Amino acid sequence: MKFLKYTVFVILGLIAVVLLTALILPKTFHAEGSTVINKPNSEVFNYVKHIKNQENFGVWFKLDPDLKKTSEGTDGTVGYTYRWTSEKVGNGAQIITAIEENQRVSIDLYLMDSAEPATSYFTTKAVSENQTEVRWVVDGTMPYPWNIMSLFYDMNKDFEQGVQNLKTVLEE
Repeated sequence: MKFLKYTVFVILGLIAVVLLTALILPKTFHAEGSTVINKPNSEVFNYVKHIKNQENFGVWFKLDPDLKKTSEGTDGTVGYTYRWTSEKVGNGAQIITAIEENQRVSIDLYLMDSAEPATSYFTTKAVSENQTEVRWVVDGTMPYPWNIMSLFYDMNKDFEQGVQNLKTVLEE
């Protein structure tokens, strides 16, 4: 009986430590990746402004080949909505909210069926006639106590890998 009592106290103590840690961790997150692609700016921008093209370079699409996708509107235009369902990577949606031609495409990103979107965007900038710097960025909030996940998962590596995959796809 003593063993059971101590086990319960240890489990409750661990839960308390996790919850207290989550209280002091930031509720916001930022992740990004950037690279230089050996293609003209207009070509790179016209590729990244189409959300469906993320299937070719986004890390998460490779994690679940059975991901189910639906869309509404015209890809590459404001208002285009792309949704997915997945048991492996969770459900979500992306909606193009603004486009500054050959500069920036802004996207509301809904992860894990969240009601509040993270803000995501791609920027492209000509470095030379045939080189373009690309940045893929996301900023958002993670509700308590789920913000504890920031201790165990770094989204920056996914965005860095994503832009490296993009570079490979566009330079082939």
